[in-house]
Amino acid sequence: MNMRETFLEAAAEVLDTDANVAVVLADISAAQLAFAARKHPDRVLNVGIREQLMMSTAGGLALAGMRPIVHTFSSFLVERAFEQVKLDLGHQDVGAVLVSSGASYDMPTAGRTHQAPGDVALIDTLPGWTVHVPGHPEEARRLLLESIPGTGRVYLRLSAQENAKAHLGAGLQTLREGGRGVVVAVGPMLDRVLEATTDLDVTVLYTSTVRPFDAAGLRSAVDAAGSTDVVLVEPYLAGTSAHAVADALSETPHRLLSLGVRRDAEVRIYGEMADHDLAHGLDAGSIALSVKEFLR
Repeated sequence: MNMRETFLEAAAEVLDTDANVAVVLADISAAQLAFAARKHPDRVLNVGIREQLMMSTAGGLALAGMRPIVHTFSSFLVERAFEQVKLDLGHQDVGAVLVSSGASYDMPTAGRTHQAPGDVALIDTLPGWTVHVPGHPEEARRLLLESIPGTGRVYLRLSAQENAKAHLGAGLQTLREGGRGVVVAVGPMLDRVLEATTDLDVTVLYTSTVRPFDAAGLRSAVDAAGSTDVVLVEPYLAGTSAHAVADALSETPHRLLSLGVRRDAEVRIYGEMADHDLAHGLDAGSIALSVKEFLR
């Protein structure tokens, strides 16, 4: 199963075992959760194509002591309903688990309305959020289940792109050690980063959680590598976590290369995901060229 299918299966299981959990939808995935809705009609709520209402409903449920899981495509979940995310969750100081599908450009044939490379950057303007960017369905399942207890505000960003294997550790995990620099791969960027750096003497770190950022882990890796050159590869707007790297290394002079979805121009193509990867320099070949140029 892919990440979205894994999430939906896990959400249905949670509804069966935790009477405090409710799922709020805006038509997307309603068909897949129809059986769960018949079993729990008061806790699977489909408000229709009204994403702002979906988020306000979640805020009301949280104020009533429930633990809402809110799900739709990333462009509708974060961008369209951002005011309600800010006010009905953040300003009210209540929690929910927001689970998106679609990532930056998982549905290129649907056009710009279904693309959201700025979602994590938007969430990052609000305090107190945990942000997970899994790179594998098993990671998505574990991160969802870990997010249910408590009252925190969590954004779980699912993607159709995934790595070949799961890495279930916490924080920044060291997958390769080297001495010429440190490359941080976020979520589904890992496999292409590993391919791109096969012949390079660099440390490769992986994380599926970008907020809170593992500052101590990055400092430790930089110290072990003996190099203060850092490359950050994220599957959304380039440089989204640059401030977190800067804060982590505030007492260490360093260089940073941020790779991700380009900020200088809107990519106005349909095509396939691979075409967008190439356009943004996020395919393995382009990443290799960027890292080699940075480190030479």
